[in-house]
Amino acid sequence: MSISFLLLIGLAYLIGSIPSGLWIGKIFYKKDIRDYGSGNLGATNSFRVLGIKAGSVVTVMDILKGTVSTLLPYFFGFELGHHYWLLTGVAAIIGHSFPIFAGFKGGKAVATSAGVILAYAPLLFIIAILIFLLTLKISKYVSLSSMVAAVAAFICSLFMNDWILVILISCLALFIIWRHRTNIKRIRSGEEPKIKWM
Repeated sequence: MSISFLLLIGLAYLIGSIPSGLWIGKIFYKKDIRDYGSGNLGATNSFRVLGIKAGSVVTVMDILKGTVSTLLPYFFGFELGHHYWLLTGVAAIIGHSFPIFAGFKGGKAVATSAGVILAYAPLLFIIAILIFLLTLKISKYVSLSSMVAAVAAFICSLFMNDWILVILISCLALFIIWRHRTNIKRIRSGEEPKIKWM
């Protein structure tokens, strides 16, 4: 692997590290979302603390972090196999979860992971989003919907004849579930907040 591609991975990490919810909260609402709600920097807490408009913007930005980072090899003209795109995508996910710009305490990787899938396997992205929205409509739990969508994406990936993608999605699904371990406890105890806008 060339030095230039390693630098590209570093750039992807920095893009993933952009704390969208933190910056939007501080710049436009004079709030540090880490001091409210779950204290998480992800889109869900942005919705909860800043409202639907800001939460939607944060969600789109977090998805784009994954998409743009995954496409960096293409943008910079690297003549590499399609699978190499996943390396820069994973770097963005790591950046989102452990951002250098926010004390290495970031979001739960759902939106940025979705952005990676959007760039690499758009059909899988659409399926995962539809399952997420359906589960959200039924359960009103963003956390549960995220985990269900991640597992569904893994199952669907098994039929795509791409074992590298299968490995990535399986790792992402496990990582997302692990990042939601406190949410799982709150769901079981009935303390997990439900959304009110759907």
